[in-house]
Amino acid sequence: MCCKYNYFSLFYNKLILFFKFFLGLNVLRNFIYLRHIKFKMTTRLLPIYIVLLSTLVFGCKKEVQKPIIDYPVYNDTIPHMIPSQVAYPELTTDFKNKALNRLTVFANKNWSQNNHYSFLVVKNGEVIFEKYQGYTDIPKKTPITSDTPIHIASVSKVLTATAVMLLVNAKKLQLDQKVSDVLTTFPYFDVTIKDLLSHRSGIRNYAYFTEEKGVWDRKKVLTNSDLLLLLSTKNIKQDCPANRRFCYCNTNYAILALVIEKITGTDYRNAMRRMIFEPLGMKNTFVFNEATDKSKVSKTYKGSNVEIGFDYLDAIYGDKNIYSTPRDLMRFDLSRNAPSFLTDALRKQIFEGYSNERKGTKNYGLGMRMINFEHGENYYFHNGWWHGNTSSYISLQKEHVAIITLSNKYTTLTYRTRNLAPFFGNYPFVIKDSLAP
Repeated sequence: MCCKYNYFSLFYNKLILFFKFFLGLNVLRNFIYLRHIKFKMTTRLLPIYIVLLSTLVFGCKKEVQKPIIDYPVYNDTIPHMIPSQVAYPELTTDFKNKALNRLTVFANKNWSQNNHYSFLVVKNGEVIFEKYQGYTDIPKKTPITSDTPIHIASVSKVLTATAVMLLVNAKKLQLDQKVSDVLTTFPYFDVTIKDLLSHRSGIRNYAYFTEEKGVWDRKKVLTNSDLLLLLSTKNIKQDCPANRRFCYCNTNYAILALVIEKITGTDYRNAMRRMIFEPLGMKNTFVFNEATDKSKVSKTYKGSNVEIGFDYLDAIYGDKNIYSTPRDLMRFDLSRNAPSFLTDALRKQIFEGYSNERKGTKNYGLGMRMINFEHGENYYFHNGWWHGNTSSYISLQKEHVAIITLSNKYTTLTYRTRNLAPFFGNYPFVIKDSLAP
């Protein structure tokens, strides 16, 4: 937004500057020659000085033309991702043939014709395998294609965390900043932005405490704003103090969505579109709008092909509710692993482990799960599940490989794609014969 002056105000202010200059000279002259000026002349000039001083004090205000606001109003300083410009080595024909054979065997062995899924594998920015099978609407036989958005469930957390890190990188937010500094009604004063990102806030899961008597009428749809109101008015206790231990909790990312809205000055849907989806050309990716999108999105099913309807939790976003495609997520992965994404130091913090109170290989960073093998590469991923939708996003950073699987029909087969990691690098998974590709 900008302020405009009319021409009269501009001329008026210039005139005042001239009088100010004149007055300064006159005061200086009187100071120097005060002894030689008669008192009578000084008193004669006094009214003029009073008028000029009053004009200087009260007459120099800018006349501001109030802007006409058309919703939505975007802040031009909102940071955004930059498409990857990394030039990877071209894959050899021999490697592509071996990969095609291996991935074809994996897909045929693990998914029958009864499964619904989108499956894509990319290396060095090049798609080496993809397959789409099943329906977005079984009765209508609407097929799943490369352009079909499917609910990515908790993989949405990776994108929400990315938006938060962009704000941190732009110095609009700090990782160690108290959440209550941003959301003034947030009742847990010990919780930081980093605690939310790493699931160390100690906050309870909204899917559970909203079922308790007197907390929420489950006939009404719950929104993110409602959730914040419940936390501040219903005396919802933390399970433990902040940064005491790791506890995976969807509430953390629902609150982070509100933080994004507060800092950017626009709603989460527009913020994600401006910061990530549009800059990266993710044309088939969007945040679900419970009020308008129910009839437009892909349906979700149980394993028995019974459709799963919406419920009172389907308006909450940040932790879930992003629809996307494997090809769009491929663009996201390439840009997120490029040097243009954040500073090196800040990007490194995403992939550090913060949930290792007990010795083990499983860990959680800032919006990213990981397995830290004692002898092997760090394995970075995030899975998701909501209603019948399951998702798996795997990012093998050293090998420049992304493996993305989405399904709108409930199955745990989606998560078996991790068994492909040993084909690309040193990821020592113990793979049972029944699960082997």
